[in-house]
Amino acid sequence: MDSIKTLLKDKRFLRKTIVITIPIALQNLLNNLLNLIDVLMIGKIDQTSIAAVGLANRVFFVFILLTFGICSGSAILASQYWGKRETYNIKRVLYISLFIGILGSLIFVIPSVIFPEKVMAIFTPDKKMIKIGATYLAIVSISYPMTAIANAYMSVLRSMNSVKPSVIVTLIAILTNVVFNYLLIFGNFGFPELGVAGAALATLLARAMECILILIYVYTRKLGKSDIASFIRSKADQVKKGMPKPTIFERNFLEKYMHTATPVILNEFIWGLGVTMYALVYGRMSENATAAITITQTVEQLVLVLFMGICSAAAVVLGNELGANNMDRAERYAKNYISLLVLLSIAFSFMTILFRWQIISIFNVTEEVANYINLCLIIFSLYMPIKMLNTLIIIAILRSGGDTRYCLLLDISSVWFIGIPMAVLGGLILKFPIYIVYAMILMEEAYKFIMSFYRYKKKKWLRNIVE
Repeated sequence: MDSIKTLLKDKRFLRKTIVITIPIALQNLLNNLLNLIDVLMIGKIDQTSIAAVGLANRVFFVFILLTFGICSGSAILASQYWGKRETYNIKRVLYISLFIGILGSLIFVIPSVIFPEKVMAIFTPDKKMIKIGATYLAIVSISYPMTAIANAYMSVLRSMNSVKPSVIVTLIAILTNVVFNYLLIFGNFGFPELGVAGAALATLLARAMECILILIYVYTRKLGKSDIASFIRSKADQVKKGMPKPTIFERNFLEKYMHTATPVILNEFIWGLGVTMYALVYGRMSENATAAITITQTVEQLVLVLFMGICSAAAVVLGNELGANNMDRAERYAKNYISLLVLLSIAFSFMTILFRWQIISIFNVTEEVANYINLCLIIFSLYMPIKMLNTLIIIAILRSGGDTRYCLLLDISSVWFIGIPMAVLGGLILKFPIYIVYAMILMEEAYKFIMSFYRYKKKKWLRNIVE
């Protein structure tokens, strides 16, 4: 109770958290509502299409985790540089993340476009799901480079406490997706009825719109001197400080970037590959199991948007304070975020359990799949407080101080040494139903919590890495 009282009395902390959290949470909510709408619309075709598109999107899942790793690693430096107001270095961080992001996206685009059936065959032996998923994947994968570009700019703007542009751009992109889903999936208003291919094309158009709009905002809008986006285009701070103009890819800077960001990039990518192994297990269990877990994870993402917003805000706020050498304040803020996450996650766990059947009722699924979803949501709710604390400590607290190598080892060991063995044991060897396999996989969160909280208490993350 004392920690809650301290949290509520810290007006500066609450103000900064709310100002950053609400737009980020809103953006996450919009993105996840889009996923929900996609599942609902595709579900009008048939249950097999839901499962097939869910498996096809595992490729995007691994790609977006790679992108998230690049943006998170870049944001660690960008947040601390913003705390020091070294805006030219933020620009260098942006350009490096763009280069790596676009290059990384091509690794996913090329095989997905050239031989999508072979990519889908990795996830499932079901020929019907392979055919449907390949149709979707070959189209939607073209959007990956545009996603990498948009996320790089949005991440840097967020590190500089500018989050409204991202929300507006995301909202327009989502409306674009919904409209073209309606037109192209079902062939309304004279448009061709393309089914799953129409859903993929709508997503491609939406992501192209998102990328174009964020570039227009940064590079062509008439910006005032107080507009944060103008810093991305300006070298004025460098000139005023009498500093020599460094190159974007200067060796010492690259070494600092790679030392900080590489563990984060590897962390998200290897962890993403591990989580994708779960999809390989689900795809070999049954169509009902695959459909149930696809819908469960869509609901999960919707429930967790506020928490992910808080974690993203925490990463920015703590990075700013550490970059400004406000160590005591950074430590106090970290404690406040932990108290806040515990309180909210318990409340949301109860709400998810209470309203789970109302949520399930909006999906067009069989009784067996509905029962699977029900049990999966109960299990998810029970794990939610631990899962959210792990996310906060690893993504926001430890990484904000550059403790990225420990996070890398922790995430990889939890997935590859606990999660995957549990998935194979439960799903393929013992042939347990999906909800038991799901519960076994989530045992990794208990291990992760013990190790991450221990590291947090060691306080090795309390450091300025940009001095």
